[in-house]
Amino acid sequence: MSAVNDTNFNSAVFLLTGIPGQEDVHLWISIPFCLVYVISIVGNSVILFIVKTDPSLHEPMYIFLSMLAITDLGLSIATIPTILGIFLFNSREISLSACFAQLFFIHSLSFIESSVLLLMAFDRFVAIRDPLRYASILTPPRIAKMGLVFMLRSVALIFPLPFLLKRFQYCRANVLSHSYCLHQEVMKMACSDITVNSIYGLFIIVFTVGLDSLFIFLSYVMILKTVLSIASRAERLRALNTCVSHLCAVLVFYTSLISLAVIHRFGNSSSHLLQIFVGYVYMLVPPLINPIVYSVKSKHLRARIIRAFIK
Repeated sequence: MSAVNDTNFNSAVFLLTGIPGQEDVHLWISIPFCLVYVISIVGNSVILFIVKTDPSLHEPMYIFLSMLAITDLGLSIATIPTILGIFLFNSREISLSACFAQLFFIHSLSFIESSVLLLMAFDRFVAIRDPLRYASILTPPRIAKMGLVFMLRSVALIFPLPFLLKRFQYCRANVLSHSYCLHQEVMKMACSDITVNSIYGLFIIVFTVGLDSLFIFLSYVMILKTVLSIASRAERLRALNTCVSHLCAVLVFYTSLISLAVIHRFGNSSSHLLQIFVGYVYMLVPPLINPIVYSVKSKHLRARIIRAFIK
């Protein structure tokens, strides 16, 4: 493995990592990765197509689901070239410019997905707490405004990161732990003081993922309080059942995201293979699981998908 010593920004490259020690079977390992990507892209694309073409699905819950599908598609597309390039062609080199662009899209889309999950929690809260005013509160223009605000928040907070990284010189070992670029890992390759990057990275994590997860938790506290006040046991179960898909999406996304962040910041002694495994779970599992869970749990959506394929 080569290292880049005392190199400047224009000539430096990073080396991405597949699965160390398994280089001889990378071609075989690429098969499940290809399947995961195909299922992720097809699954999310089908949801977008069904929601767009079926007027009966033009409701707040399905609009938010479409936002989630778009975000998951973006995350898949942002990582496909480098991950499959490693396993299919042993193409490990990535220029700093390409690396900075990739980490910008990965982090922006990740924070947007966190925001969409918060909006979906708010959607479930309104639907259970005040069902008679559900449609009047979550109107399409209001949904569009909320989505735009959260998207701009994520992009604005991530926008400085490539420029903060660009000012560094990279003179340490240039081998990254994952098959894609992340800010918290790239900044450690610099031979300069990274205090500003470290503090700013922690700030945006707290301001986005921290606040979003807190508000999601509070939303479910209010939902649970409302559900427990319902007299009928059957009605309570039916109300909670509408939240199962969203809870699965929240648990998968935040568990992998927080685990990866903790490992990079505090887990210097953790296993390298553990870092790689958590990194793949963080990047591959949510786009794969979300369309499957929502298609299975939503009878209305499932019926429309079946009808479309039968036709």
